[in-house]
Amino acid sequence: MLPWVVLVAAATRCRALGPGTSGGYDWRFFAAGGISAAVSHGYTTPLDVIKTRMQTNPELYNGSVPVAIREIIETEGALFLLSGLLPTCVGYGVEGALKFGFYEFCKPIFATVSSSEVTNLLLASVVAGAIASVVLCPAEDVRIRLVSEPTYASSAIDAFRKRVVDDGPLASFSALPAMISKQVPYTMGKQVSFDFMCELVHATLVALFAGKTLESLDSFTPAIAALPAAVVACVLSHPGDTVLTEFFKSGPHPNGVLGSLAALVEDTANTYGAFRALFTGIKARLLHVIGIIWIQLVIYDKIKQLLGLPATGH
Repeated sequence: MLPWVVLVAAATRCRALGPGTSGGYDWRFFAAGGISAAVSHGYTTPLDVIKTRMQTNPELYNGSVPVAIREIIETEGALFLLSGLLPTCVGYGVEGALKFGFYEFCKPIFATVSSSEVTNLLLASVVAGAIASVVLCPAEDVRIRLVSEPTYASSAIDAFRKRVVDDGPLASFSALPAMISKQVPYTMGKQVSFDFMCELVHATLVALFAGKTLESLDSFTPAIAALPAAVVACVLSHPGDTVLTEFFKSGPHPNGVLGSLAALVEDTANTYGAFRALFTGIKARLLHVIGIIWIQLVIYDKIKQLLGLPATGH
């Protein structure tokens, strides 16, 4: 409940201060988002491997990150921690370009949909998250299969080819509802909170400092703003992340995609309890998400400025 309160408060306070915040169509938003997402998701691949293993085999690691690391290295080798690196970088690079780009693109489109700025900002983030989910689905399908089933294929390309041959060209999109359940809350938490926090930090610094001191301190604004945005995004999206991993692990369901999704939620809740089931592996994922979002948003804001766009919140 608390992360949603924080998110609504963020959206309520957020004001469009300039091109860096008010959005609109500009290829530079897409470019900055793609580069920052590919880099940030790529370097945190080992943490994602650990998180996925803890979700797919919770009884083996007993919720302990150190135990999971030790077991994975002993049984699979240290290089296994880089499993899925290629689909991660490619998939999240494209996904990041679309997510950041369409979020900014949708801001002015939804600016007058309602009198509530909260609603308008959240609508922009929902659309961006949904669009990005469609592109990310095949890459995430391959990544999770390589991590949860090491013998599935020898490489990302082989895994994708095998998936198409065995199950058809649309098989990788079977998890789209589960992907949306993860990515839409994730996008809402990350994008809206970051906009608000950048504005809040910048406004605070302007009120307290001036001249070169302000300029020097203001360069740390993205780094400060990214941390709470990461925490909010992680907590909001973790139930969807758990369901997504279980979806890939369990395979198809006779009642179709939505039947499988509903059955997974019900089965895991009945087995472990609703809270424990939906928040399995959150310790590892919190480290993972903070590691991703912190560096991602800092890089994103820096690239925007290098390309001639204002810093977020200015």
